[in-house]
Amino acid sequence: MNPLDPHLFRHEWARLVAALVRVFGVHNLELAEDVAQETLFRAMNVWKQAGVPDHPSAWLTTVAKRRVIDELRRARKQAIAAPEVARFLESEWTRVGTVDELFTEQPLHDDELRVMFSLAQPRLPEASQLALVLQLSCGFSDAEIAAALITSTAAVTKRLQRAKEVVRGSRSLYELADADLPERLASVQRAIYLLFNEGYHGACSEAVVRADLCAEALRLAGLLTKHPRTGTPETLALAALLHLHAARLPARLDEHGEPVPFSEQPRDRWDQSLISRGLALLGEASCGDTLTPFHIEAAIAAVHATAASAATTPWPQIVALYDTLLRLAPSPIVGLNRAIALAEAAGPERGLAELAALDARALESYVFYHAALGQLSARAGDRMAAKLHFARAIQLARSPMEAAFLTHCAARFGAD
Repeated sequence: MNPLDPHLFRHEWARLVAALVRVFGVHNLELAEDVAQETLFRAMNVWKQAGVPDHPSAWLTTVAKRRVIDELRRARKQAIAAPEVARFLESEWTRVGTVDELFTEQPLHDDELRVMFSLAQPRLPEASQLALVLQLSCGFSDAEIAAALITSTAAVTKRLQRAKEVVRGSRSLYELADADLPERLASVQRAIYLLFNEGYHGACSEAVVRADLCAEALRLAGLLTKHPRTGTPETLALAALLHLHAARLPARLDEHGEPVPFSEQPRDRWDQSLISRGLALLGEASCGDTLTPFHIEAAIAAVHATAASAATTPWPQIVALYDTLLRLAPSPIVGLNRAIALAEAAGPERGLAELAALDARALESYVFYHAALGQLSARAGDRMAAKLHFARAIQLARSPMEAAFLTHCAARFGAD
């Protein structure tokens, strides 16, 4: 195993932070972060020399527990522990026993959820809630959060600082039985959705696809589906959507690590077990009257997943689903995706007409808008317009790898 395996460290970060916040309290959020960072930093240094242990999670837990005990001893006379565990911390012996209990599997699963919901503070703007959850529960860096939220790293850093000031006002973890859970659940779902999207087609300069982020999003969505209060139809639809998209990951890159356009992906490389699980989750999510954007997005993904080939995809059905999605959650991005689907169903000219009707100002900085314009212009026979649109897309590319992919697309359509 690679000692710097990002999926392992991202998973362990969330696990450690959850247990540490339980010990120190939400008001000591920075202390929990510091201990988690020190633990992972020590692992990187030790594992480079000695190799990865057989049970890395247990190794990290042992190191973190020792650090917790040291910290509690150091601050014995201060009210540093969270009120809900403070009563146990009356002697050295019970202190160690309590810390062991807090790192066992079931409390950790529950605490991960409670930490995520503690960070989704209704007093904070949604963007600040998302930034906190992405950093502390998903292990995002400030730069990754900025890419996911389409803003600057400096703005994210300031936003996180202000948000943590608000969170410090709480002295206990959120209880999943509280009345405002539905409001907080929406922010947590959105954060998991952004986490997956950043892995699926984010702005990382080292890789076009980051399977570690997608896997972590699937894991966190799974935690939500398993809890009776958070396993709502909308959560099940989100989990279905992520599974159906994740099924395509093995076919998204060719043998050279280059992105493969969706229409050219070898469908025999799609993960059928993930497709089956996604379809089952969508079926569970659809038992009732609830209809959310996640339901429609998952339905669109299901149509793609069950089509035998790109040529036999029932595009009119997908256009109809996008019509519903536009009514539920109108946005320029949904309009863009609908226009692309319409172009497949009725020809590139129809797609271009739909794109022309969208708010171009809202999409001006969106790389895939210009790539779509370039592709449809080329298919409609306007090579000059296609060249201009692809040039703009390449200019907006978020990484060298993305720019190379767009350059390849332009060449495929004769617009280089």
